[in-house]
Amino acid sequence: MQGIACALAAGESVKGTTSPNPPVGAAILSQEGAIIGCGGTSPVGGAHAEINALTHAQGATHNATAIVTLEPCNHTGKTPPCSHTLVAAGIKRVIYLSADPNPVAQGGAEYLRNHGVEVIFLDVDVVTLLPWLCSLKTGRASITLKWARTLDGFLAAVDGTSKWITGAVAREYVHEDRSHRDAIVIGTGTALVDNPRLTARRKNGSEYAHQPMRVVVGRRALPAHYHLVRDSDRVLFFDEYATALESLWELGMRDILVEGGAQLISSVLSTGEYDFIQDYSAPILLGAGKSFINQPLAQTMADCIRLEKLQTVLLGQDVMSLLRHERL
Repeated sequence: MQGIACALAAGESVKGTTSPNPPVGAAILSQEGAIIGCGGTSPVGGAHAEINALTHAQGATHNATAIVTLEPCNHTGKTPPCSHTLVAAGIKRVIYLSADPNPVAQGGAEYLRNHGVEVIFLDVDVVTLLPWLCSLKTGRASITLKWARTLDGFLAAVDGTSKWITGAVAREYVHEDRSHRDAIVIGTGTALVDNPRLTARRKNGSEYAHQPMRVVVGRRALPAHYHLVRDSDRVLFFDEYATALESLWELGMRDILVEGGAQLISSVLSTGEYDFIQDYSAPILLGAGKSFINQPLAQTMADCIRLEKLQTVLLGQDVMSLLRHERL
């Protein structure tokens, strides 16, 4: 259905710019089923997705249908309740894809039904919303671990070289994904070896409009000429990973990507305090090298960590798998 695709795309387009609010998308369909409005959540303090979609529809909303990726809110914060605004706009049907578990905002579907609006709940796993929904459950930012590996499980060759495991298409995908994150976290080991920028860049080298906060965890100092030291705008340094998480939460960040290296990823895996994994696999073999996990996580198959595969994306010759930690 085009309306659902429009709402999903609108939510994806604003992901990374809305925290601590969710990146919601909405579409308005005329009585004939044509898309007449589409919008995503504005940055904090701005209009919610439904309001932006209604505005885009330019008043032609009587007896229209609204499709929203998250249940319309039912509380007054910095903006009025979206459920009330939809009723006032003459919307006759609301289709929403995810229930709102936030006790402060939930109840929009009930309000709509009580005011004569037909409400349909599709109960879809909206990937764009998963980090925000996860942060509500855990009380901390959602943590996604990301690595790129060879088919036989190595992130670097015996001599330490790692550029490039994945191809150009996968690397472009990584940069676009960065542009939708609140923060990227690496350890000082990776920072010292790779001297990364950690910015989100297009194929032509230009930067995306939204840049994530860049975070370095560890006690080792970086040389003064390194990118993250020279370009210190939106770069935070922490001695401890736990302190970094607390500070990022206080800054309103709800979606964190941990890019490594092996020591930091292994440490986070061993604690179990993570929510999703992005596994980039390339069809190359090394036979030996540096693994992305440097310690046992289970002694028997009965104790192994079970993951739920949510999404698989073919990127040229490489494959990105998005997995959810089973405890969620």
